[in-house]
Amino acid sequence: MMKKLLFALCLLFAVSFAHAQTAEEVYSKYLDFNLARMQQETDKALDLGEDILPNADKLTAGARNNFYYSVGNLYENNSQSVKAIECYEKVVAAVPDYYVAQRGLGYLYAKQADALKATGGANYIAAVRKALPHLEKAQACDPDDDTLKMIQYFYKAINDKNGLTTLNDRLKSLKKNCIDLLDDK
Repeated sequence: MMKKLLFALCLLFAVSFAHAQTAEEVYSKYLDFNLARMQQETDKALDLGEDILPNADKLTAGARNNFYYSVGNLYENNSQSVKAIECYEKVVAAVPDYYVAQRGLGYLYAKQADALKATGGANYIAAVRKALPHLEKAQACDPDDDTLKMIQYFYKAINDKNGLTTLNDRLKSLKKNCIDLLDDK
């Protein structure tokens, strides 16, 4: 019984110590994370990123947005779409005009839609509708033939003639506020 109690206390101490990082410690890890990314040490960067995630709220807003985008990109390139989407969603919620994260989300949601294409129906349409706003923001800010073709294809696939007809007007409107670089401050 005493061993179990001692083990539980040690575990509790270890858990509380692991989450008690100061803002300075988190920022230092963030700098190490960025260095690992620049040196293309993907595994190291992912490990550092996962260590930072529970404490990312201790980063400044700008650094946090950059971090979420960067770790999301690492996840995306490492075929971890679900984790990438979670990170990109945080960036888009904080900085909706940052079209680079919008593009990442749009393509990841498009990938999910493509996986549902064979089944068709409501799930496919919902997945397409989730991808379209992100793809449109990306297209408005950084026009790309492939993205435009994907948007047009999706509107045709879900038989949304109005969405297709009004696309150019939406793109013009979305183009007004585009952010292509995040500020760390």
